[in-house]
Formats: sequence, structure tokens, C-alpha cells
Amino acid sequence: MTDHGPQPVERQLPTEEARDLISLVRELVQREIEPHAAEEEDAGHFPRQVFGLLSASGLLALPYAEEFGGGDQPYEVYLQVLEELAAARLTVGLGVSVHTLACHALAGYGTKEQQQEHLPAMLGGGLLGAYCLSEPSSGSDAASLRTRATRTGDTWAIEGTKAWITHGGVADFYTVLARTGGEGARGITAFLVPGDAAGLTAAPPERKMGMKGSPTAQLHFDGVEVSDARRIGAEGQGFAIALSALDSGRLGIAACAIGVAQAALDQALAFVAERRQFGRPLSDFQGLRFMLADMATQIEAGRSLYLAAARLRDQGRPFSKQAAMAKLFCTDAGMRVTTDAVQLMGGYGYTADFPAERYMREAKVLQIVEGTNQIQRMVVARHLAGPESHSG
Repeated sequence: MTDHGPQPVERQLPTEEARDLISLVRELVQREIEPHAAEEEDAGHFPRQVFGLLSASGLLALPYAEEFGGGDQPYEVYLQVLEELAAARLTVGLGVSVHTLACHALAGYGTKEQQQEHLPAMLGGGLLGAYCLSEPSSGSDAASLRTRATRTGDTWAIEGTKAWITHGGVADFYTVLARTGGEGARGITAFLVPGDAAGLTAAPPERKMGMKGSPTAQLHFDGVEVSDARRIGAEGQGFAIALSALDSGRLGIAACAIGVAQAALDQALAFVAERRQFGRPLSDFQGLRFMLADMATQIEAGRSLYLAAARLRDQGRPFSKQAAMAKLFCTDAGMRVTTDAVQLMGGYGYTADFPAERYMREAKVLQIVEGTNQIQRMVVARHLAGPESHSG
């Protein structure tokens, strides 16, 4: 590596503990994730053992309370860990973000008894979670979901189909949003469903453009029975719980996008430092130098945006608008940077011999998940100009 090749990201971290945490993550990444990432993604292998290792290391529980086995870390730190993981392999980074999202409802809205019973295993007991909001006919319009939970005594029976579920079929628990009342957002309730519940089956995983190592599948609920003790929050509070989780989840996606973009920039930098054309190193050509400068600037701007939103969250201040902005900007930047990395590397960038083409395929999905970027623009616009009138 030359002095002007890829360098570790210089991070602004609030404590010495956070710096040690990032060092631990980098060691784990170099030892356990990076060496196998390309081969396992190509084979569609889900790295369950890596998630077990992350759980044992406390890395599946970073933003949650210490009393339940969490890491008690601010979002500012958790998101930078996520970025490091996503840079090594998006299947892992996004998986940690989804697991954190799946724990959010219980950690934020569960009773003390529910938290004591379930959270230690969810946070540090080797379990892996998934989040069930989207359905085949309700993605962006999540308030129109049709999966229904019907109560008989102290038991709920869940019927319906969820779609686009990351970790669908491999998760140990699912946070499920189901309709318990009338139409619209106020008729939805949240439940914690065990992964091995009777009547719960997963369809074969979707065949995706990227992230082949991360299973995404439909889940079918055929009279799945859960006790009322597994209802999270009040009846009808589910959609508010879901929106609260998504604000935080969008920051996770933003951090993952910057991680993938950083990995693509590092690949491009290594390539131009080593390759020569017309008797000169590629890094001498001004056109390529300008591309690299633009890529690095977009990454730095995106990182600053998601961290600014995270600091608002850590201070207990509203951050919904900033989360939407960060998700929008960072994922669009991730798509541009990865596309530029492929272009900059020419034919080599288009081959699977280098990871640039994988980064480009992976970046695309981040513009879609947890609210498409068109939805993020709607969210930001509502904060700026108020809700749409829908008149005339």
C-alpha cells in the first residue's frame, strides 16, 4: 500500500471506550468477515456464525440499555460501528441494523416484565431478529397492511403474509405489525413472535440482484398463536411504534450506505495507485483525480449528515426530518460513488475479480429499503411545507 492509497477512516468518537470499540470491530472484520465476503456472497451463504460472534462480542446490542445486556452506546457510536461492518460486507452491516430495528419495539415500548424476560436473549444471547411490516400489497403504504390478529381470551391468532423480510426464515424472533382494529394506522398492533411458532412458514428466499448472502423472504402466518403477553405496547399503538423504529432504522441504512461507498472508494484508490497507462500511474490523470475527489466529498458529507442526526437522537431531540435527509442523501451518494468506482476501474471494475461491481449492486437496494428515497423526499417536504392538502 502506498502512502496515498486507502487509509482507515479518521473517526470523531466521544470517548476512549468508543475508540477501543472501533479497534475491536476492525480486528474482527479483518479476521472473520473480509476474507470470506466475496466468496460467500457469490455462493449465497448466510454468515450465521458471524452473527453469533457479534452477539457474543456485544455488537448486536450496542444502542440498548446495559441492564438488559446492551452496550449502552450512543447512536453516534453504534452507527460508526455499523459503517465499518457494512464496508466489509453489507449482508453483515445491514443484518445488524435489521436486528437492532427488531429489538426497538420491545426495548422502547415493552413492559419491564417483557423486557426482563426477552431482551437479554435478544441482545446478547445469540438470537437474531427480523422486522415484519411490509406486505405484498403494502410497502410504501404500510398503514394499509392486511395481516390480521384476532383475539380469543388471552391468545391472538395471526393470519396473513409479510413480504421483503430480511432474515425471513432464519430469524429466531420477529417483531410483527398486524391489524387488530379498523382500517388505517390506528388499527395496528405490534407483537413479538418466536421464529419457531406453529403455523409460521417462510417462502423460498427472493432471487436478488445483490446481497445474495442475506435471505429476503415472504413469511406466511397461518393461524399463528401468540399470547397477549407478547403484545408490545397498547392495542392500536403498533403503527406509531413502527414509525419510531423506522426513524432510527433509516440512520442505520444511511451508515451502511456510507460504509459501502467508502469500501468502493478504497478499492478505486488502490487500483489507481497500482495501475499505469501511457507510462504514468492512473493517479496522475486529472480526470480520475477529480472523480476521486468528488467521491470522497460525497462520503464525508453523508457521514456528517447521519452523525448530525444521530447526535440529535442521542440528545432526545426530534430527528425524523434529519433521519430522512440522511437516508436519502447517503444512499443516493452510495449509488453514485459505487457506479463511479466501476467506471474508474474500466473493464476490471465490471468483473467479479474485484469487489467494485458487488458494491454497485448492493448500493442499489439501500435506495429502496426502509422507505424508498421517494418516500424520504415526501417526509422531508412534509416537515418543510406541511402535509399535502389532497383537495380538488
